[in-house]
Amino acid sequence: MKKLNLLSVLVLAFVLVSVSASATGVRTQFKSFEIEQVDNLYMGKSVKALWTVSYSTEEEPVTVVKRKTLEGVEYVVHSKHFEVSYASTGEGFGAKETRRSWSEVPRKISRAVINKEELARQRVISPNKVDDEKALGLIASYLPDLINDGYTHLLN
Repeated sequence: MKKLNLLSVLVLAFVLVSVSASATGVRTQFKSFEIEQVDNLYMGKSVKALWTVSYSTEEEPVTVVKRKTLEGVEYVVHSKHFEVSYASTGEGFGAKETRRSWSEVPRKISRAVINKEELARQRVISPNKVDDEKALGLIASYLPDLINDGYTHLLN
């Protein structure tokens, strides 16, 4: 009888820990996402295209802005709470901090949301330049890993 009670308590504790972990924003799977191009906007000279990436219908999508630079192309990911850039240059494709002139979110807030170790790991995702379709797929796939665990709810 004691073994049955102990087993019941352990199962109950496991269930409670699982529920509380999911409520605190511990990483979930971001396997599904939707990318939509935004058309018919005046975007200015440096903005070449605009997309939205959605991971969930409950949260606002992030916006990806394609900008032409001297080195190649940058895809700037904008959210209310963070910004990050992915650059496609002769050195390859990878993540980096967004230029101050393109930022709308204070750098202090963005740095709290973005994991700096993961940002360093994503400096080079591909050693080659990539086209828009591949870049958007890589951004949508790798972006959730950049977000610190306490902030993953911003995507799902």
